[in-house]
Amino acid sequence: MTRQDKQSIDTLLRIMAVLRDPVRGCPWDREQDFGSIAPYTIEEAYEVADAIDRDDLAELRDELGDLLFQVVFHAQMASELGAFTFADVVQAICEKMLRRHPHIFATEQALTADDQRVAWENLKAGERAENGDTSAIAGIGQALPALSRAGKLGKRAARVGFDWPEVDGVIAKLHEELDELMAARNAESPDAIEEEIGDLLFTAANLARHLRVDPEHALRAANRKFERRFRALEALLEDADTDWSTQSPEDLDRLWKSIKADEQGT
Repeated sequence: MTRQDKQSIDTLLRIMAVLRDPVRGCPWDREQDFGSIAPYTIEEAYEVADAIDRDDLAELRDELGDLLFQVVFHAQMASELGAFTFADVVQAICEKMLRRHPHIFATEQALTADDQRVAWENLKAGERAENGDTSAIAGIGQALPALSRAGKLGKRAARVGFDWPEVDGVIAKLHEELDELMAARNAESPDAIEEEIGDLLFTAANLARHLRVDPEHALRAANRKFERRFRALEALLEDADTDWSTQSPEDLDRLWKSIKADEQGT
C-alpha cells in the first residue's frame, strides 16, 4: 500500500466518523443501524456487478468506492458498539486469505487450479465445522439472490453425490416440474402454483449449473435484452403516432418479432 492509499483510507474513515458524530454528524447517517444499511450494501454490490457487465471501468471505480463506503459504514457502527473496527475487518480477511492459500504463503506444494478449488472448499468446510455446522450445504448465505443460492445449494449437494449424473436428467426434471405447475394451475391452487414455480426455477438454476452458466448473469442479460427490445417497441409505436390501446396482441407480437429479427440480422 502506498502512502497515498493509506491517506485516502484514513480520510474515508474520518469522513465516516464525522457523519456519525452525535453532535455535528448527518442526521440521516446517525439514525442508521446495520439492518437499515444492509439493503444499500446489497444494492451497491449489484451496481458493481452491473458496471462489470457493461465493461464500464470508470463506473466500476465509482461503484467500488460506494461499496467500500458501505464496509466503512458497518465498521464504524460496530466500532461505536465496541464490537470491532475497520482495522479488525482488514486483519480478519488478511488472516483468512493467508490461511486459505498455504500453497502460496506457506511451504505446501504448488497446486493446479482444480486442486486449489478442492483445497479451498476443504478449508472452508473445516472452518464451518469449527462453527458447529457440518452439513454439506452449511454456510450458503440466506441473503444471496435466490437463483444464485439455488445453484450453490445444488453444487454443494453434488459434491456428496446428490445430483443428476447427466444434463438430460435435469432437462427431464424441468419438464416434470412444468407438468406439475400446469396441474397446480388446473387445480386453481395459488399455494401449489407458487410452490411449483419455485421448484421450476430451482431446477432451471441447476440446469444452468450443469451447463456451466451463471444463472444470475444469464438472467441479467435476458433482462437487458427485454428492456432493449421493449424500448424499441415503444419507439416504433411513437414513430407511428399510435399507442398501446390501438394494438392487438397479434400486432404487438408481429412488431416484437420484427425487432428481434432486426437484431439478429434475419
